[in-house]
Amino acid sequence: MPLALKYPSWIHPEIFPGIPFLNLFRWYGLMYIFAFATAFLVLRKLVKEGALDTAGYCVTEDDLFSFFATGILFLLIGARVFSAFVYDTSGIYRAKPWLIFWPFDESGRFTGLAGMSYHGGFIGGLLGMIFWCVRKKKPVLKWIDAMAIAIPLGYTFGRLGNFLNGELFGRVTTMPWGIVFPDAQKFSASIPWVRDIADKAGIVIAEGQKLVNLPRHPSQLYEAFFEGIVLWTLLWFCRKRKPFDGFMAALYTIGYGTVRFVIEYFREPDADLGYRIETVAGTPTYFNTSLLNISTGQILCLLMIGGGLILMLLCAVRARRSGKK
Repeated sequence: MPLALKYPSWIHPEIFPGIPFLNLFRWYGLMYIFAFATAFLVLRKLVKEGALDTAGYCVTEDDLFSFFATGILFLLIGARVFSAFVYDTSGIYRAKPWLIFWPFDESGRFTGLAGMSYHGGFIGGLLGMIFWCVRKKKPVLKWIDAMAIAIPLGYTFGRLGNFLNGELFGRVTTMPWGIVFPDAQKFSASIPWVRDIADKAGIVIAEGQKLVNLPRHPSQLYEAFFEGIVLWTLLWFCRKRKPFDGFMAALYTIGYGTVRFVIEYFREPDADLGYRIETVAGTPTYFNTSLLNISTGQILCLLMIGGGLILMLLCAVRARRSGKK
């Protein structure tokens, strides 16, 4: 009996594959719509609870929508630019920067904005929210706190979109919930460890078969659950207990950075980037051979954790000084 799960053959990146014009609609784009809608609904719920009210002022629908729209616009720009300049190693976007937001490949086929970086989106969205608050003369920390609570539940849909695209899968595993992704790297069937893992996973290697596709950690689902649902539950529980403005934003930043850092050990780094810090030289990215081999995502997560701790400290000192006045 096979122990590994096979990626469903009926799932395609396109919602309506093979149908002219309709095949332009992709699951990943639809998941983005669900993500933004969910985050907006959570933000609206917080507004109704009075999370953004200040003395003598109540938040209007126009305020809510323009704040959210500005943050999302900056998020998308940051996510795309960061992906193009940090994660792309071909150099094409440095040579032709106008292609960053060009949704077609060289053959003219519609691809959408392929390649979005969470950390770039984080930076872009943060700058967008700060820009809006300064322009509208609203308390920055209070508004960012509210958005920090709204983001994770919507983020769940983004990672589900990655799963439906069959991308950003994890490392090779023998766990019973491992999934054989069709686009994952295949290995030579003549290699002993490949045959051993295939045997443990219940994968039959046919006579004369040259390549084997091994099961991977469904790291997209790990992220959807822990960085999305679990982190949102924590923030939602703490929302009425925050000791000072800025606490929720700092807690989100620390929480996401910590959870993502751990999950990166199960997620395979981009093959062309490999490890940014490699203490055990020459180790493959499709196995977790050392906890001291650190990926690009993990370095960015460490920066998030450090930034979140600094923000929490500064906000606590600010609140304490304000209380003494």
